[in-house]
Amino acid sequence: MSVDHPARLALGLLAVAIFAAVYQLLQRRATSRDLAYSSVPFFIEAAKPKTWVPRVLQAAWVLALAAVVLGVSGPHLRFPVPVRDGSVFICIDTSGSMASTDVFPTRAAAAKGAARAFIGESPAGTKIGIISFAGEASVVAPLSADRQSVSAALDDVPLPNGATAIGDALKLAAQMLPPSGHRVVILITDGVNNTGTDPAEMAQWLGAHRIPVYTVGIGTPNGGLIPGTNEEATIDEEALRGYAQVSGGAYARAENATELRDALARLGRITALAEKPVDASLGFAVGGALAMLAAFLAGFGLGRYP
Repeated sequence: MSVDHPARLALGLLAVAIFAAVYQLLQRRATSRDLAYSSVPFFIEAAKPKTWVPRVLQAAWVLALAAVVLGVSGPHLRFPVPVRDGSVFICIDTSGSMASTDVFPTRAAAAKGAARAFIGESPAGTKIGIISFAGEASVVAPLSADRQSVSAALDDVPLPNGATAIGDALKLAAQMLPPSGHRVVILITDGVNNTGTDPAEMAQWLGAHRIPVYTVGIGTPNGGLIPGTNEEATIDEEALRGYAQVSGGAYARAENATELRDALARLGRITALAEKPVDASLGFAVGGALAMLAAFLAGFGLGRYP
């Protein structure tokens, strides 16, 4: 939460503290006066007072006054709100390790199917682009709100082959995204970077520019050998978590095609939300005023005023 007038808030909270102290003092004086002039039966009853009643009333007054003070200080709360004009780039790994069959039918084929699920779950108006990367990164489909054309472009994603340049893909996405607005990068990969730009540095740069990277690791712990080679098809989860963390995104793991589609479908809904500040001045002010009225009526009915 942020406030437009911190000085008002500081002075108001000081006033609330003084009010609470004075209220407590007057309450004690009133209680002493009642005991001094009470009859014996009343004294016996007063000797075991219900101390929670004045405390509750005092707390109600203090909280109500604090709410009013906060209201005049210009508070703003951040809430996730739907975004209809966001820009999202899906970066799909097409390196040799994506030919592994530990995810049926292959990691690469499952990635394409999951990307289609993401496109299908994204709200109308969201601009989506596709980037493929192996030893280098290239744009398969530029940003477009035409979900049908973007989905069709997935057929043009190259077959798995070559090294893994995750940093190059993130850098290309950063260059192709608009300079402002709600921007997101989705990274689908096994996470083992071995060439090109440092992905950790690019993820940090994206985070500094409020562009979160949502990483999706695809593959099983024992992925087996990359077809046609003697290399293991591993997955670097620690790196993927790191890219997501420094950029303000999140990491998800998928060991089969169903989990991958579900993860991308969820991201299609999540990335359509953005936290925006909402002016809460009126709500706090009105709520505080109503609470003060309720405290007054309660105190009047119980006769519990200093």
